[in-house]
Amino acid sequence: MTNDENIVLMKADLDQIDLVADLFDKYRVFYEQPSNVEEGKKFIRERMENQQSVIFLAIEKQASSVRPLGFVQLYPSFSSVNLAKILILNDLYVDQSARRSGVAKSLMQKAKEHALETGAKELTLETASDNHKAQHLYELIGYEKDAEHFYYNLLLN
Repeated sequence: MTNDENIVLMKADLDQIDLVADLFDKYRVFYEQPSNVEEGKKFIRERMENQQSVIFLAIEKQASSVRPLGFVQLYPSFSSVNLAKILILNDLYVDQSARRSGVAKSLMQKAKEHALETGAKELTLETASDNHKAQHLYELIGYEKDAEHFYYNLLLN
């Protein structure tokens, strides 16, 4: 968790879309996608308006300003095998300036709390095989690497 009392975690809504969009664009660039803040903002707006995802935002509040530090985005899904609701933790990003400050861990804790509050049986995520820093965090807070299943993707466009 963060030790900074100026850092606040909140459920983002349309009032914070500009703060989220900036971080979302940096997240996509990290995964080698071209920068496009406006398309990212449109994507996030659609998810929020259609209640297709939940975003928690970490911000730093100063006297007259707010600085976005990171976000986590959760998508609802279901497990037929377990007959239960699950949440897919699809996006986690912390701004370079706020890394190693506990923001990512705090966002992950907020995601877990939300999952428990909404009756989800599981939080699931994936990350790049070379993203060792993220893997270390996930394993540190109790996530287990799935060694039993292979995941396949069929790209349609």
